[in-house]
Amino acid sequence: MAYKVLVTGGAGFIGSFIVDELLKKGHDVTVFDNLTEQVHRGKKPSYLNKEAKFIKGDVSDYGQFRQAVADSEIVFHQASAVGVGQSMYEIKHYCDANVMGTANLLHIIANENHSIKKILVAASMSSYGEGAYECAKCGIVYPPLRPEKQMREKVWELLCPNCSSKLKPIPTPESKPLHQNSIYAITKSTQEQITLTVGKAYGVPSVSLRYFNVYGPRQSLSNPYTGVAAIFMSRIKNGNSPVIFEDGLQTRDFISVHDVARANLMAMESKSADYQAFNVGSGNPKTIKGIAETLAKLYGKKISPKITEKFRKGDVRHCFADTSKIESKLGFKTQVSFEDGMTELAGWAEKEEAVDMLEKAESEMKSKGLIDES
Repeated sequence: MAYKVLVTGGAGFIGSFIVDELLKKGHDVTVFDNLTEQVHRGKKPSYLNKEAKFIKGDVSDYGQFRQAVADSEIVFHQASAVGVGQSMYEIKHYCDANVMGTANLLHIIANENHSIKKILVAASMSSYGEGAYECAKCGIVYPPLRPEKQMREKVWELLCPNCSSKLKPIPTPESKPLHQNSIYAITKSTQEQITLTVGKAYGVPSVSLRYFNVYGPRQSLSNPYTGVAAIFMSRIKNGNSPVIFEDGLQTRDFISVHDVARANLMAMESKSADYQAFNVGSGNPKTIKGIAETLAKLYGKKISPKITEKFRKGDVRHCFADTSKIESKLGFKTQVSFEDGMTELAGWAEKEEAVDMLEKAESEMKSKGLIDES
């Protein structure tokens, strides 16, 4: 069955791939996006599917948003201000865009005439804080962030809060308590919670998809808050060593944007997803050092990462997805291998426009103090 689908943030990285998948399946798709300067420089991207209707609008504009929602049956709410570091000083912007923008959507659901049959909201693994761990003596534990004293002593791995034994990282399940440690994480967790709460209250099926580290073509390389892969690409392309904090053995869960888009459509199509939160990750942890080495190899550069053994407040050591829930309920499994996905990303970034973006991004990162040249 074909639906009228609204994709907020549909001109963005993940949203645009969701748009493509929806159109392939014959849905009537509308993109609602403000073409934010930091990501799009105010221009509609060339990759945006021309078969979709486009509305330039902001989710913070209630009247404009209300009209777009009124003409829709399914909403993929992807619009969001992204970036942990930036969120800690642009607090109002992040709360306005992420929390109040979502509140507008839910206020429309609760108070206006509409035909919405399902809402899918983009959530984030950042809401977990540290991942899940296992202690040989105490079992499964969910430790807080490492104290600064420990970090200054360069004891990088997590210690058990009960017995101080070294902990082993394990896949993080959806049932893990949420411990947000940034404004960004707080706003994403709030987006999720209010969407599921209002959805249940008004009988509108809602689903929260907790994205882990998404990468792939169309990633905003001009945005210095876009992610570690883009930062490393910028350094390597310019003949510089990627700069890595701690010892480089901290891990993250990288997943191709193609797989993320598929997960969204599977959640839309399955009643088993309704009113629930799902991890959307690969379940396959990669070290930050390994990411840098992989990218250098893909670019044919004999460049080794620079391990600084410095630390940043609030950094998580390990967090990777337990994917058993989304596998069992939706039948979702990743199809793009890490090696193939990174090859695709590097190939896309070879384009002249992307290379120019990388150079601009590196310059901005330096000005913001996000790259340590020492």
